[in-house]
Amino acid sequence: MPSSLLLEVPALADFNRAWTELTDWLSLLDQVIRSQRVMVGDLEDINEMIIKQKATLQDLEQRRPQLEELITAAQNLKNKTSNQEARTVITDRIERIQSQWDEVQEHLQNRRQQLNEMLKDSTQWLEAKEEAEQVLGQARAKLESWKEGPYTMDAIQKKITETKQLAKDLRQWQINVDVTNDLALKLLRDYSADDTRKVHMITENINASWASIQKRVSEREAALEETHRLLQQFPLDLEKFLAWLTEAETTANVLQDATHKERLLEDSKGVRELMKQWQDLQGEIEAHTDIYHNLDENGQKILRSLEGSEDAVLLQRRLDNMNFKWSELRKKSLNIRSHLEASSDQWKRLHLSLQELLVWLQLKDDELNRQAPIGGDFPAVQKQNDVHRAFKRELKTKEPVIMSTLETVRVFLTEQPLEGLEKLYQEPRELPPEERAQNVTRLLRKQAEEVNTEWEKLNLHSADWQRKIDEALERLQELQEATDELDLKLRQADVIKGSWQPVGDLLIDSLQDHLEKVKALRGEIAPLKENVSHVNDLARQLTTLGIQLSPYNLSTLEDLNTRWKLLQVAVEDRIRQLHEAHRDFGPASQHFLSTSVQGPWERAISPNKVPYYINHETQTTCWDHPKMTELYQSLADLNNVRFSAYRTAMKLRRLQKALCLDLLSLSAACDALDQHNLKQNDQPMDILQIINCLTTIYDRLEQEHSNLVNVPLCVDMCLNWLLNVYDTGRTGRIRVLSFKTGIISLCKAHLEDKYRYLFKQVASSTGFCDQRRLGLLLHDSIQIPRQLGEVASFGGSNIEPSVRSCFQFANNKPEIEAALFLDWMRLEPQSMVWLPVLHRVAAAETAKHQAKCNICKECPIIGFRYRSLKHFNYDICQSCFFSGRVAKGHKMHYPMVEYCTPTTSGEDVRDFAKVLKNKFRTKRYFAKHPRMGYLPVQTVLEGDNMETPVTLINFWPIDSAPASSPQLSHDDTHSRIEHYASRLAEMENSNGSYLNDSISPNESIDDEHLLIQHYCQSLNQDSPLSQPRSPAQILISLESEERGELERILADLEEENRNLQAEYDRLKQQHEHKGLSPLPSPPEMMPTSPQSPRDAELIAEAKLLRQHKGRLEARMQILEDHNKQLESQLHRLRQLLEQPQAEAKVNGTTVSSPSTSLQRSDSSQPMLLRVVGSQTSESMGEEDLLSPPQDTSTGLEEVMEQLNNSFPSSREFLKLDTTWV
Repeated sequence: MPSSLLLEVPALADFNRAWTELTDWLSLLDQVIRSQRVMVGDLEDINEMIIKQKATLQDLEQRRPQLEELITAAQNLKNKTSNQEARTVITDRIERIQSQWDEVQEHLQNRRQQLNEMLKDSTQWLEAKEEAEQVLGQARAKLESWKEGPYTMDAIQKKITETKQLAKDLRQWQINVDVTNDLALKLLRDYSADDTRKVHMITENINASWASIQKRVSEREAALEETHRLLQQFPLDLEKFLAWLTEAETTANVLQDATHKERLLEDSKGVRELMKQWQDLQGEIEAHTDIYHNLDENGQKILRSLEGSEDAVLLQRRLDNMNFKWSELRKKSLNIRSHLEASSDQWKRLHLSLQELLVWLQLKDDELNRQAPIGGDFPAVQKQNDVHRAFKRELKTKEPVIMSTLETVRVFLTEQPLEGLEKLYQEPRELPPEERAQNVTRLLRKQAEEVNTEWEKLNLHSADWQRKIDEALERLQELQEATDELDLKLRQADVIKGSWQPVGDLLIDSLQDHLEKVKALRGEIAPLKENVSHVNDLARQLTTLGIQLSPYNLSTLEDLNTRWKLLQVAVEDRIRQLHEAHRDFGPASQHFLSTSVQGPWERAISPNKVPYYINHETQTTCWDHPKMTELYQSLADLNNVRFSAYRTAMKLRRLQKALCLDLLSLSAACDALDQHNLKQNDQPMDILQIINCLTTIYDRLEQEHSNLVNVPLCVDMCLNWLLNVYDTGRTGRIRVLSFKTGIISLCKAHLEDKYRYLFKQVASSTGFCDQRRLGLLLHDSIQIPRQLGEVASFGGSNIEPSVRSCFQFANNKPEIEAALFLDWMRLEPQSMVWLPVLHRVAAAETAKHQAKCNICKECPIIGFRYRSLKHFNYDICQSCFFSGRVAKGHKMHYPMVEYCTPTTSGEDVRDFAKVLKNKFRTKRYFAKHPRMGYLPVQTVLEGDNMETPVTLINFWPIDSAPASSPQLSHDDTHSRIEHYASRLAEMENSNGSYLNDSISPNESIDDEHLLIQHYCQSLNQDSPLSQPRSPAQILISLESEERGELERILADLEEENRNLQAEYDRLKQQHEHKGLSPLPSPPEMMPTSPQSPRDAELIAEAKLLRQHKGRLEARMQILEDHNKQLESQLHRLRQLLEQPQAEAKVNGTTVSSPSTSLQRSDSSQPMLLRVVGSQTSESMGEEDLLSPPQDTSTGLEEVMEQLNNSFPSSREFLKLDTTWV
């Protein structure tokens, strides 16, 4: 906005500032709305965001009056100004802010609607996901239940039926998976701006599992169908093969008979014909070799499945018959060949056959060596197994040939004589016949042995290779199953890990829940360590077996180990991050309270969790919150209220409002206390427990009064106040009863409801309370005015007289019930009168009386109204009454009535009658019949009346609600000096008034602030060098002042004693001068009537002297008790001031130590100079609450010794009195 307009229209500045603030707030709110993302599919996260949106919308609605006020102000400005430019600017800004408001509201509503739809869609998707996972689980269970069963038609048919049923179920279950995918796609499409990682990962996992299951079912169904076909075909194939064997056997028999005919070898044409027939037979045999092996293998499987049955026996016979016929056919074929090949060069053919076999054996051995090494994965080894099975079939096929050849060689060498061998072996010619025959034999035998040896070696090699393959298959299958299981579990854990939100995006309140979930996940994945170790052990075992894992298996193992390590690291990092976040930001961290202070202040925490505050500008620290310090300082405005009860109540009212406890109902407070299970009243509460309970209280208040309650500030301020009242030493612990007493005393509730609740806390299970428990309650209650420095006016911090008063009211019963306690509290005992006065102050705040103040002329009177019962139409407002102002002709001791609500006609008539009655009463009557508005408590040393002896009749509503109040200002050392001096001066005057019989209690000084002013003036008149400059000097000054005061009292008492002694001597001389006999001693005294008027006068005078002597002794005892109080207080101050200063250093700055805080927070310490009962300090235990401290200093003991020595003992006074009888 142009500055010229601001100068021309000054009111625009306020409008511009309000417009800017509201615009900035709306912009920030819009940014927050747009930046908030939720985890799609997480119902808890979505619900939390919906609650946030609802609260934000409520916030917006609560700010609508601000917008309306701004629009009204703009309209008024437009009406008041004639500047067209200003009117245009105002109109433009109002239109803009209305548009911005509508946009933000629309965004909020749209987002809330979107979140509701997301919640609905996510719920549907989660339900569909559960159904899909359920069917996946059923499918997996059925797959895992499948095992290798009997290899029979019925068993295979049953398996086929089960497989087809599962396939049918999968087709039906496909609908569930499709619905889940459709809903997931809808979530991914419609809510892509939010976090969809959880939906994406879960959908991928479901689809992958579903595809795997479908593939396994399809493969199993195909394998079973093939097996079923083979089983159906097996009997037919077996019959067909046996029929062929019969035909081939017949053919072989015919050929064999033909080859054994004589002179067959001479007929070359016949041999060739037979050879051709044999080749045809051998071709058929080789063509049926695979059929034979398949039949044999399938037959063995069927036999294993039919083991023990009759069918198995029949099948075994048929298979044995088939094997026998096959073997015999092969042998016959070989015999036929050997006979056909027999000729003059038969040994050469045998030699060639053996050489061929050796070559073949060498080739097969090389082939077997080439199959090594064992493959590194299950499919490769399975393939090697298939290859080796074919290799073994070749060996089995070749076995009859080798055996037949070896047998032919053996027969040939046995049947042929050396002469025949000599003829067969013609070369070389030079060798003799015998040697040639030996060479042929040696050659054939050597070759036959080599063939036999190589054949055995090849069989052994094949068997060893098969054993290695079988072992490798078993280990690799186990490894694959283990890796699959581990991979599945790691995928499930990765899905959970993938759904983690960044720690910075989590709600502080949910940190603990997330931490518990991650810890639960850590417990769930802990067994995976055994799975990983098992997989690695299996891999190492394969390595020791000489099996080199394939690159795929190696990469799988590396991937699994890496994923496991990453998962462990991720879980530990997540736990660490959540721990750090919970430590730094969680409820135990008090982090949310750091916003309760603004720069240059910083909130810090001591080791015992007690907060303190650092001022970086002045480089100092203090226990009190800056706002609490300001509140204390503001209470100085109330020090001009001359009546302690009202001064205390008004301070408490301001404190109550500052802490927002005037908004807290008793039921809400009780709910919060019950929620945190605060039932053991004697148990201590630490700082975190206090903060948690206060946070619960103020969170509820914020929901009801969001524009009035700042939760961090209220929690911190209330914690500060509770520590100042009940933990001045900053130990970090207060009792549960103390916490309840502080909160309930300042909450909003009916006064008697508070009394009932507090009594219930100290009553036994039977509903009765003894003196000790009542003392605990009153002790905690009196700490509240004590912290404000007002405890002396309420009977002191010694609660024994109050307890005694209550039980005397109850006729000295050992225990009292709630009704008697309430009756006693209705009398407003002196120690608790500040609480009902607080309620009256709260009720009077909004009261408006149609009357005029006769002093300041205020009309109407706001607040309390004081009507004179001595003069007609004489009213005083609360300001004039509290300041002690009176009009001419009206005295403060005249009776008055107090109203905190407007009067009724009945009350006016009643007051008129009282005024009329009082008109006929004299001043002496009012002086002799003062009335107090409370029940006085008789203490060890009676002080002045708490109120001026004005008759106050209180009228206030029954159900008035409480509010808040403040505390004492502690600016610096000089203010504390002034405060200490004022209290000491008041005590001196108070003590002096009791020693002067000519001054009545009603004529004591009313305005204690005059004493403060007088004493401060006396301090100011001293030289600067004489003024105390430190707390230690203050203590010395106080002690010296008290010592001097006691010495003056002692001197006065000695002087009075000397006067009494002189008067006694004078009377004694007169008595002796008249010739009267001396008075008898006490044992000789007999009750006699006076013999003359003179004797009666002497006896009366003696009685007066005895009475005066009794008063002096009582006062001496009172002063002794009072000295003990003072010494206890001075000893406490000395301890506080002598604490090491080194403990007051934090981070290089001067920290306000707990002792300093005690001097400041325990503000009743100097004020306790007014206390007229024994002092009860915070360090006392529960047993000490009803007994005064006993320790005194040497200086005060000497003073008391002088005081005691200055008076005769009781026995001496007795003797003195008897002389007058």
